[in-house]
Amino acid sequence: MKQGLTTALNSLGVFLALLLFWQAIVWILHVPLFMLPSPWQVFHAVVTRYNSLLASLLITAEAAAGGLIASTLVGVLIALLFAQSRWIRRMFYPYTILLQTVPIVAIAPLILMWVGPGMLSVALVAFIICLAPIIANTTQGLISVDENMVNLFRMHNASRAQMLGRLRLPNAMPALFVGIRISSGISVIGAITGELFAGSSRVGEGGLGYSIVYAMSQLETDYLFALVCAATVLGFAFFFVVMFLEWYFLHQWHESARAAEME
Repeated sequence: MKQGLTTALNSLGVFLALLLFWQAIVWILHVPLFMLPSPWQVFHAVVTRYNSLLASLLITAEAAAGGLIASTLVGVLIALLFAQSRWIRRMFYPYTILLQTVPIVAIAPLILMWVGPGMLSVALVAFIICLAPIIANTTQGLISVDENMVNLFRMHNASRAQMLGRLRLPNAMPALFVGIRISSGISVIGAITGELFAGSSRVGEGGLGYSIVYAMSQLETDYLFALVCAATVLGFAFFFVVMFLEWYFLHQWHESARAAEME
């Protein structure tokens, strides 16, 4: 408890030091507002435009959460398929790399053209960008089972379904949560990227990406910084929610969660 409090205070001290350094640069160099607002101006933009900022945040959160949940479900199903056969993995696993190598900014305009503007397109972009880490980590967890445990299950005539549900899936849970943790942050990036292209299906209303484009066009740099801060907060929120779920499901039986509690 004391160590955690010390870490939190140190982090807060570093954050305050960065804010002071930022403010000093604005004061000393006399940087105009449209190039670099001061921390106080950004805070003022958050307060004065809180309602629109919160509305944009909730829209992006909905799209990012939808893409993350869908990618988790589909990614686990694909990983279960890959874990059944080495031949299947060799044939199809390399194609999952395409999800990481193809720039999402090249895919987003195509999705917009095929699906149309709005929430579905944004969630689909987030889904695509989140899928690969979940497939890779879950597949690795499913196939990285102690061979002695596999032989023990075989000695007791366990079926393929029993071996999958009682041995491989529990063994893959930590790896699955690692994949979800990675995807939780990039889901927000995917949603904002999708909004930059897909925009909104309702005029004047949209997520953080839609609002970022508007703020840039109006040279409202203080509001632009506020939107960036909101996106950062959203990414942290997703990450900590996944960390809590990981602790909740693993802390009673897996050593990785127990070791984290002892640190």
